[in-house]
Amino acid sequence: MMAAMTADTPGQAIVEAAWKDVRDDGRVPTELIDAAYAEPRLRELFPWTGMGELHFSRCTGKRWTWDIPYIGPAKDGYRVEGLLRTETIGPAADAAQAVAMVVERLPANCGPAFIGTPEELAAHEAKR
Repeated sequence: MMAAMTADTPGQAIVEAAWKDVRDDGRVPTELIDAAYAEPRLRELFPWTGMGELHFSRCTGKRWTWDIPYIGPAKDGYRVEGLLRTETIGPAADAAQAVAMVVERLPANCGPAFIGTPEELAAHEAKR
């Protein structure tokens, strides 16, 4: 079960609400959500679901970012896909292994989630 994250900033509150929404929407197995949420580097990203998959975004605004691998269901466990739907990273026997595969491939300086859209995130990063 997910423990409550301390929402000290507006960004953390948005991300925490998104984790609750992902859990409540029922599209992704609870064991996968729990494993991802237990990983601090993923917990600070914005989660979203699609087609039974768990995705992670570096920003809170839609279209979200597509620069982090995502986890989908497989016949015997999970599959971790790359940045595009055409890029397969590999199978994972369980949720913990799938989460570890994503964490190994996180972009440098990833997180916490930026409040805004991918375009606003890119503009913010260009100023640094």
